[in-house]
Amino acid sequence: MKNHRPFRIVGASVLLILTSLAMPSIAEQVYVSNEKDNTLSVIDLDSLKVIATIEVGLRPRGITFNKDFSQLYICASDSDSVQVMDVKSQKIIANLPSGEDPEQFALHPNNKDLYIANEDNAVVTVVDTEKREVISQIDVGLEPEGMAVSPDGKWVVNTSETSNMLHWIDSSSHELVDNTLVGQRPRHVEFSDDGKTLWASSEIGGTVSVIDVATRTISHEYSFQIPGVYKDKIQPVGITLTHDNRFAFVALGPANHVAVIDIAQQKVIKYLLVGRRVWHLALNSDETRLISSNGISGDVSVIDIKSLTVLKSIKVGRFPWGVAVKP
Repeated sequence: MKNHRPFRIVGASVLLILTSLAMPSIAEQVYVSNEKDNTLSVIDLDSLKVIATIEVGLRPRGITFNKDFSQLYICASDSDSVQVMDVKSQKIIANLPSGEDPEQFALHPNNKDLYIANEDNAVVTVVDTEKREVISQIDVGLEPEGMAVSPDGKWVVNTSETSNMLHWIDSSSHELVDNTLVGQRPRHVEFSDDGKTLWASSEIGGTVSVIDVATRTISHEYSFQIPGVYKDKIQPVGITLTHDNRFAFVALGPANHVAVIDIAQQKVIKYLLVGRRVWHLALNSDETRLISSNGISGDVSVIDIKSLTVLKSIKVGRFPWGVAVKP
């Protein structure tokens, strides 16, 4: 009779390999706020299907993750609250004091200070997300909406839709120190990764301004022309930039297109037809996909960055607005 030795796995590296093979990879997820349904839709970016619908506060608009993606902040505009959702449980765990009608917000690189645009009372509210209390309110122009914080954390910029201005706030003192006049009804601002430029969309003006941060003056301005689309329907709103500063993508509202700008050439190189009334945009972590929220058609479009083509439209809730991607 043969003497059989028991089979053994020797070495931590082999065990690690077997463990990794046994564990399925987790796909990136897209979170979309649905204004009219008071919900968030969660989309699996591999299957391109909605995998969850989460009830939140009234009229959710802007959404953003904290640094480690463990929490999602939600502007519940008609609830006059910024809600904090635990991403793992998908439960609302806190309501931050936000001021009236929060529209958009931006989280400081310190992962603590949240700057909130309050459209109804013309202020920017600063909330300490750890202590869950207001630490400052800053008077700005009428109907503030867009918010951005520079990568170095020095500047906070707010857009005021009626005043047609960008307001520059010193994050250390919470004082408004400068204003930049841009096109009519500015809706969104976005810093480049190097912090040298700030991009601002002007909805009614139909333009996107590129601002030199050092001088806080406009260095370039883009306008848009789409064959077969009336000029007054071209209303820029959301903007997102690639990390390598190669492309800028601009949501053109009721024009139902996303403009692709080659930043080095300072030229619009393509218009991508998406859903109706495109609001906002987000890139996934490796920047192979761009997602647009299309308000009136109640869907999001998934765009392939390499080919600059629309892959698919996915139905979500009514009037999708904000969009954020969790790696």
